[in-house]
Amino acid sequence: MLTCANCGLESPDSFRYCPACAALLDQPAVSAREERKVVTVLFADLVGFTSRSEQLDPEDVRAVLAPYHARLRDELERYGGTVEKFIGDAVMAVFGAPVAHEDDPERAVRAALAIRSWLVDEQAELQVRIGVNTGETIVNLNARPAEGEGMVAGDVVNTAARLQSAAPVNGILVGAYTYEATKNAIDYDDATPISAKGKSDPVPAWPVLQARSRFGVDVTQATRTPLVGRDGDLRLLVETFARVRRERSPQLVTLVGVPGIGKSRLVYELFKDVERDTELITWRQGRCLPYGEGVAYWALGEVVKAQAGILETDSSDQAREKLHRAVAAAVEDQADWVESHLSPLVGVAPERELADDRREAFAAWRQFLEALAEQRPLVLVLEDLQWADDGLLDFVDHLVDWAGDVALLVVATARPELLARRPGWGGGKANAVTISLSSLTNEETAELVHALLERSVLPAEAQAAVLARAGGNPLYAEEFARLLRERGSIDDAAMPESVQGIIAARLDLLTAEAKALVQAAAVLGKVFWLGAVSAVSGRERWNVEQELHDLERRELLRRERRGSVEGETEYAFRHLLVRDVAYGQIPRGERAVKHRAAAAWIESLGRPEDHAEMLAHHYVNALELSRAAGLEDTDLTDAARGALRTAGDRALGLNAWPAAADLFAHALSLWPEDDRDRPELLLSYGSALLQLGDDRAGDVLSEARESLVEL
Repeated sequence: MLTCANCGLESPDSFRYCPACAALLDQPAVSAREERKVVTVLFADLVGFTSRSEQLDPEDVRAVLAPYHARLRDELERYGGTVEKFIGDAVMAVFGAPVAHEDDPERAVRAALAIRSWLVDEQAELQVRIGVNTGETIVNLNARPAEGEGMVAGDVVNTAARLQSAAPVNGILVGAYTYEATKNAIDYDDATPISAKGKSDPVPAWPVLQARSRFGVDVTQATRTPLVGRDGDLRLLVETFARVRRERSPQLVTLVGVPGIGKSRLVYELFKDVERDTELITWRQGRCLPYGEGVAYWALGEVVKAQAGILETDSSDQAREKLHRAVAAAVEDQADWVESHLSPLVGVAPERELADDRREAFAAWRQFLEALAEQRPLVLVLEDLQWADDGLLDFVDHLVDWAGDVALLVVATARPELLARRPGWGGGKANAVTISLSSLTNEETAELVHALLERSVLPAEAQAAVLARAGGNPLYAEEFARLLRERGSIDDAAMPESVQGIIAARLDLLTAEAKALVQAAAVLGKVFWLGAVSAVSGRERWNVEQELHDLERRELLRRERRGSVEGETEYAFRHLLVRDVAYGQIPRGERAVKHRAAAAWIESLGRPEDHAEMLAHHYVNALELSRAAGLEDTDLTDAARGALRTAGDRALGLNAWPAAADLFAHALSLWPEDDRDRPELLLSYGSALLQLGDDRAGDVLSEARESLVEL
């Protein structure tokens, strides 16, 4: 028999095409696909029916159960659930797999209420207990529940079963995750802890009372997003830059807001305004990576590379020559000194002793930026500053405090976490302002949705539902409208409960191949390259390029105008949250393989010392995920500790002592006790701790000396 790779139907060997879907049958069957998903599991069981059935004829039992099973299937599927199995008078259903909806927990609870209402109103002789629980699990996407194949298993399933067992007659109990996701749509009684088999602690359970009235609509993709509700913020940005140019006075503007609130959009609107200006203006942009403290001064390094025209594929000699020309073109006095301090930022400096302090490096970097701003007005954009290392934050403070009379505008974007780290950020400076982006009003959100859907009027119920769910967040509204366009109907709509739900639902609308490609790109980060996605996904470049073009058209990705790797088209996720959701769906073992492939591709670019932090990020993730999956790989351990050491050396050379100390400590945790290189690594670690004034420095340096003596 041949198995259809598209729909799974088995056909005789003589068949060339699948009789169900017309796909070619000479293609290999689809291999098992697994994915991490947040799902909601519903268990329902009739009360006392097992004992009653002992007294009944088998045909009478079937006569009772057949309509019961049929009605339960209808109700569960009506709310978007998938019936995984019937076991006698018990049923298990899954919401959120194989396809996610934005409101799967609410759908499950409403289905439970519908089942209970039907039994109470029309089948009074039958009574039921229902449990509903939400959680993350591994989903077998190729499972065929109709043939008895299970999709999900694990704690989320076991807990749902325990909740069902503990429910009162005709009662519905839900777990904590389900309650949190639905408490604004469902009325609950107070939580009651229950003792659940296999659980060390009591499980909190909420009895369901009734559903609140609601409006039902769905969502999807839209066209270009208009700027709505941000005119005042944009005007402040534009006027600040005008004052910078008029008074030749540096200014810092920090845009602060939650994900999706519009920070990057304001930067883009400022960029468009700059492009329309008749005066030549330099625009340089760097982003802080969410790889942890090891990525020292990364955003500033991107700025310097962009100014010098350094590509990731350039050799060390090429990068050094480009940097030399860029410094010579901008700096008149002390050019060699400035160049020597910029070299570590672009990864071309030789290993050197740790400087006495970083003030000299800060002064050199500031002089370079001042020189650029003297030639023509300079806009310096630093994105996602909440992920910046402390050294970069200190440098931005230094730059704004000490820069001379030059036309320099520093624009930083950050989530509120930055202000938690630095409560006084920008405070006390006459030349610094923080713009906290607030939520859109209902009127502004409605205007945005109307523009996205290219409709001046929406049904009142649909508009009310959109406004309630969007909560003034432009990303919520944007994703809602896009999903509506992709589904093509507002009548069959589901309501998004969160950005995660919206994005997960959008991703589930893609083909399996396209979704796998998004997940491969997610391993690489917010920005990625065609060749890298090809390497991580194991697919041909032409095929990947075609798929990426379609994803770009769907506005999940964007193609950058310029790339940092020669010969490679550069892409970026339109929203980092899309990347986060896609990455979270990949099983750990598969993530490990993909991180290793990403590291191999980065190494193929050459100059690994310049990519040390990224290599360490990918190798460490690959190692930790492999171990979590029960796998050990000596080569992978060696690669991870080597990358950590190289990244630590780079951070040490940049005076990023906290980052260097963390990287060296991590490397030492992987380093064999009897390895000949360990004493040298201990010395580097001790040096970083010494610069930090850490009390552990003495012990570490003593251990290094003792190890050297033993050798």
